[in-house]
Amino acid sequence: MRTRLARRAFLGGTAAAMLLTLPGCESMQRYSLVEAVRRLLFLAQANAFARLMAPGGFWDNQLTRLPLPDVLGSRGNILTSILTSVVFKERLQREFNKVAERGARRAAPMVADAVKVIGIANAKALLEGGPTAATGYLRGQMAGSLIEAMSPELADALRISQEPLVGEALAKLTGVDVAGVAHQFAGEVDDAIWAEMGREEAAIRADPRSTKDPMLIAVLTATS
Repeated sequence: MRTRLARRAFLGGTAAAMLLTLPGCESMQRYSLVEAVRRLLFLAQANAFARLMAPGGFWDNQLTRLPLPDVLGSRGNILTSILTSVVFKERLQREFNKVAERGARRAAPMVADAVKVIGIANAKALLEGGPTAATGYLRGQMAGSLIEAMSPELADALRISQEPLVGEALAKLTGVDVAGVAHQFAGEVDDAIWAEMGREEAAIRADPRSTKDPMLIAVLTATS
């Protein structure tokens, strides 16, 4: 049984390699490689958002934990005026990370939809690029749209937060409103989302067999 599986994997990899080199299969090659990029991106974003939208998705991971927005510390030293201990600062930071989960929930369907319709002119280059090449391309194509979409969601979440420190911090702001804080924070959430998606893409490339997707296994093995 093991020999049969190994032979099947070998044949799949060989077929993918032939697909990449045969000039007579150019149209099929392009279609297959574009589909492979879409599958790679779809899995990467699904895995990333599954982590980020889970309770504690940002806070519990040192790689995705977000700092407090800079604006809170640059307007009359707001943080030092209300945060009298490390515990209070952690409470406020934890609440902002919880709010970030709502932003991720807003962003998730947008990214999934973009993966389905995005134009991919050079799929081969993306597959042969660095470990996060496809994610970087998608981010460039979406051009900051997640920030604009998440900002009002984050603003609403901050306004209705049950953490008293959030209300106190926002009340002390001068020269900037809640929408401004939310927009700045949306930029940080955006960075965290794409970084996590990039890590997921890299993990898939490093171990394509974990996907159990024959096309991804064959194509990523052939292009690695």
